[in-house]
Amino acid sequence: MFPHFKTGTLGSHQNTLQGVCRWDPMITTLPGLYLLSVGVVKPASWIFGWSEHVVCSIGMLRFVNLLFSVGNFYLLYLLFRKVQPRHKAASSVQRILSTLTLAVFPTLYFFNFLYYTEAGSMFFTLFAYLMCLYGNHKTSALLGFCGFMFRQTNIIWAVFCAGNIIAQKLTEAWKTELQKKKEERLPPIKGPFSEFRKIFQFLLAYSMSFKNLSMLFLLTWPYILLMFLFCVFVVVNGGIVIGDRSSHEACLHFPQLFYFFSFTLFFSFPHLLSPSKIRAFLSLVWKRRIQFFVITLVSLFLVWKFTYAHKYLLADNRHYTFYVWKRVFQRYEIVKYLLVPIYIFAGWSIADSLKSKSIFWNLMFFICLFTVTVPQKLLEFRYFILPYIIYRLNIPLPPISRLVCELGCYAVVNFLTFYVFLNKTFQWPNSQDIQRFMW
Repeated sequence: MFPHFKTGTLGSHQNTLQGVCRWDPMITTLPGLYLLSVGVVKPASWIFGWSEHVVCSIGMLRFVNLLFSVGNFYLLYLLFRKVQPRHKAASSVQRILSTLTLAVFPTLYFFNFLYYTEAGSMFFTLFAYLMCLYGNHKTSALLGFCGFMFRQTNIIWAVFCAGNIIAQKLTEAWKTELQKKKEERLPPIKGPFSEFRKIFQFLLAYSMSFKNLSMLFLLTWPYILLMFLFCVFVVVNGGIVIGDRSSHEACLHFPQLFYFFSFTLFFSFPHLLSPSKIRAFLSLVWKRRIQFFVITLVSLFLVWKFTYAHKYLLADNRHYTFYVWKRVFQRYEIVKYLLVPIYIFAGWSIADSLKSKSIFWNLMFFICLFTVTVPQKLLEFRYFILPYIIYRLNIPLPPISRLVCELGCYAVVNFLTFYVFLNKTFQWPNSQDIQRFMW
């Protein structure tokens, strides 16, 4: 037996559950959360003799997500210990503060208290990432499958785990190639985008080697098997979405990438926004003005031709994205074009903060980011949680002062969000249910 409501409805229909757990055919995600919920609450009901009304109560179902949130806290700490270097004296304090900060990251923290897939989806994806970093790739792929059962797009982050292995091997080969060219004193390639041309030529030569490809296959076969099973699912199911497919059609929504950049800039402003960063960006723009001019033109074209407004975004006034769209993008048509320089700065600042990672790690991350955001027609902040957390895990540990500022801002946002959710209720004209403002 499964909970009756979609993961997105229990926050506003608290009086209609009536202690009955059953599957709703309109649900668009796989039943990972529901299977696990039954696996947790059913044994408890047998042990303690609880009635079905208690077992399927909103409190019991949401308790499952609270368990996930505790697990996420521990996984975040372990990931910070694994990802971040330990040579600094203050790094242990920074890791603890960073863990606490991400644990209360507003959009994730809010949904820990509702019956949504976010907490469980995050748990299995982070767990898979951790196992990948420890070299336990079979376990990582299995956990990636569990994450896929919570949300289909999590298959992309299983691919990202495979990409970590590939990026590591490519980085090793790239360093060898650079050393070889240095010793042979070959003339460097010059001109616009010369660095990208060199990397492209290297990747082309690397992929032509059967030895290289067979080595990568042997290292990543658990993830390849998982991708094969995913493809079988898509063919058999007739698409990635189950349930109500009409509201979740894929499209090329390129501005989603820009929205993610803005989202990340907003929530990571202590690390991404400073006078020195702005000066460095403006200096680079002037130095490479032709490249930035081309990037700006392409961005304007993508905003012009590929901006979509989902019917939920226009109609559901419970969510903050409704008001962002209505009061920013819909008020003046030109606004979406005027924001392009901010998108470019945000994207550059994000890439600049990841410069400690190899070029191939960045390539894998941004490919996965593109794949997980761009096909989504609906502007929904929940879709940005996982890529944001993975990004935030991999930037260098910020100074303690910035972490305290970030944590304080998150605490204020969380307080205001919950205050509005609990106290600023309203009703729709055609419904008796109490509606609440939420992410």
